[in-house]
Amino acid sequence: MTDWIEHLIERVENVIYLAVAAILFALAAVVIGKTLLTFGDLGSGTVIDVAADILDLLLLIFIVVELLFAVRTTLSQRELVAEPFLLVGIIASIKEIVVLSVKAPELLGKPEFADTLRLMGLLSGTIILLALASFLLRRKEREPSEGANSGHGDDEVEKHTSGDDERADNGRTATAG
Repeated sequence: MTDWIEHLIERVENVIYLAVAAILFALAAVVIGKTLLTFGDLGSGTVIDVAADILDLLLLIFIVVELLFAVRTTLSQRELVAEPFLLVGIIASIKEIVVLSVKAPELLGKPEFADTLRLMGLLSGTIILLALASFLLRRKEREPSEGANSGHGDDEVEKHTSGDDERADNGRTATAG
């Protein structure tokens, strides 16, 4: 492929990523506004229901922020990074468990209660698997590359290891915003 075509495709990619980021940013602003309005409705319903609604919206904001981070990382590193998407999956599963746990007491004694418990168990298993995947991904990123140990000197291994450490330092942990 010629250089100008590749450059054009890269520009179009950037425009698309920026459009996605703008939409996610607008969505976050709308959800924050809705959260503030819901917080103002504390007196209109039961505290548990309103608190669950607020927590649901806040977790949605975390999902949007993680997706924004994924877009930003993709633009800066020019590669798709899996960890933000794993975190989105974990947060989304927790969000759904919170919603189901608020609705569960209303279903007590009904056939849907067993389905709700099964779904909560499945979501809990999903969280464990996604957390394990995230842990293994981080562990792999900390190890020197396989090619570094194939006949190169110690300097080459050290260079690969320190490069991984710098990338990990420039990245973000699961607890960082």
